[in-house]
Amino acid sequence: MVPYSFLALGDSYTIGECVAETERFPEQTVELLRSKGIAVQTPRIVATTGWTTDELEQGIRDAHITGTYDIVTLLIGVNNQYRGRDLTEYREQFTALLQQAIGFAGNRPSHVVVLSIPDWGVTPFAADRDRAAIATQIDAYNAANKDIAASIGVHWLNITPYTREAAHDITLVASDGLHPSGKDYARWAADLAAWLPQALH
Repeated sequence: MVPYSFLALGDSYTIGECVAETERFPEQTVELLRSKGIAVQTPRIVATTGWTTDELEQGIRDAHITGTYDIVTLLIGVNNQYRGRDLTEYREQFTALLQQAIGFAGNRPSHVVVLSIPDWGVTPFAADRDRAAIATQIDAYNAANKDIAASIGVHWLNITPYTREAAHDITLVASDGLHPSGKDYARWAADLAAWLPQALH
C-alpha cells in the first residue's frame, strides 16, 4: 500500500519554532499514525515563523505545490492578530487559503483539518501585555475560522484550550517563552491522529 501523503500549511506553530523537527505537531502526528499501522510519508511543511494569511498565500505560490495530498492541515492567523490586522480581511484570506487546501487534498474537504489559533497571551512573552484583550481577539479569529471550516465541511480541531494551560504549566512553553513546547504539540498530535483514520478510510 502506498503511504498517505501529508501537507501542513501555516506559520511558527506548524514549523515548530524552538522545538526539534521530531517535536513538531505534523511529525508527531505521523509517528502516532505509524504506531497504529497507518503508513504516512514524512509531512511536507509550507510554513514560516511570522507569516500572516497573505504571506502564506505567497509562500504557497513560491512552493509550487503539485499533485494532491491525503492529509492537509491549515493553521494560520496569529500573526494577523498580533499585527492588528482587520478580521474581515482575515476571513476573506482564510477562506481563499482553505479552498486552496481543499484543492491540494484532491477536492476532498473531509481530508482537510483546520487547527485553531493558540493563545500566546498566556506565555511569559506576553507578561507586559493585555492578556485579556489578546484572548478576546484570538477567540474572535477562531470563531471566524471555525465558522468558515464548518461552512465548507472541513474538520475543525480546537487546540486553544491546551495552549491556555501554559498559564499554569511552563513546561508547555518552548525555551523562547512564546511558542508551544513539544509536550504541548504532542497533545495536538494525539487529537489529530485520533481523528484522521476515519477521514482516510
